[in-house]
Amino acid sequence: MQDQISSIFSSVEDPRETGRCLHKLVDILFIAFCTVLSNGEDFEDMVEFGKQREKWLREMIELPNRIPSHDTFNRVLQLIDSEHLKICLGLDASGLLDCVVGKLISFDGKKIKGESPKSRGNRGLYILNAWANEDRICIGQKKIQDKSNEIVAIPELIDELELTGSIISIDAIGCQTEIASKLLAANADYLLAVKGNQKDLLLEISENFEAFKSINLSEEWDCGHGRSEKRVCKILSAKAVLSPELLVRWEGITTLVKIEAERVMNGVKATETRYYISSQTETAAYYNNAVRGHGGIENQLYWHLDVTFGEGKCQSRSGNAPENLNIFRKMPLHRIANMDDCN
Repeated sequence: MQDQISSIFSSVEDPRETGRCLHKLVDILFIAFCTVLSNGEDFEDMVEFGKQREKWLREMIELPNRIPSHDTFNRVLQLIDSEHLKICLGLDASGLLDCVVGKLISFDGKKIKGESPKSRGNRGLYILNAWANEDRICIGQKKIQDKSNEIVAIPELIDELELTGSIISIDAIGCQTEIASKLLAANADYLLAVKGNQKDLLLEISENFEAFKSINLSEEWDCGHGRSEKRVCKILSAKAVLSPELLVRWEGITTLVKIEAERVMNGVKATETRYYISSQTETAAYYNNAVRGHGGIENQLYWHLDVTFGEGKCQSRSGNAPENLNIFRKMPLHRIANMDDCN
């Protein structure tokens, strides 16, 4: 692991003045990575980890002037261009997941609350993530700029990733004709949630499921911890029932998907109906599993970032440090996920 991580970090451009640095950049980054992997959360923890494991670290890195100070970790992680560390995240993901063909990749945004706890909307630090559900690996991310949204960031992230042969699932904000066409141009398929932001499409899909019998049906049950959930998935051929106008507007659309979910928790029952469009021709069981897989980003990525790595309460808010620390948390998470798979 050490050789792989050091090689990845060696590509990061050093933002410090040449000739005036006491510590090598790769040493600083390696200690930061190991600290987060060991459940450390902040710059003080990085110093403490370095001092406790200095003998071991010297077997891995040079440490010409012993362990960097808290101020050094803070300053360097504020200064490093997040785009450079984002490349490291992509290289790390590529080393663990060499092919995305046939993989479900979820595009979804998360706000880092600790960085801007009182801000609303997309103000503060809001990150769009590309999450490989089956392998539990973040293959890329894009910072959503203030006064912008995911509709702008999604096409930019698509351009940055190799998605050939994958299936991209996105919530309703990404249900845009331009995004659907862009995914097809990237040789990927799409599974897009349909809600009120596409009123004509939503109305026609819901009416078609009332008027026509589903060509395939799948029923799944989940039970545990005082909760039970039943999900019934029905599908229709888009070309058979959708109007010519919508068929032309939505490039590549082949399947309409309806999910009827019934959840009982502590004796209280709640129902929900959701609709999706897809460029694939698959079974209802496939779509039932894919829709459930998209929701996995919440407990496989976001839960671990906030609970396991303490991102939600992190007080680092200056410069590029919040985004850089977010990347550092994802790289150790890749290894934790793979360790779980081996056990």
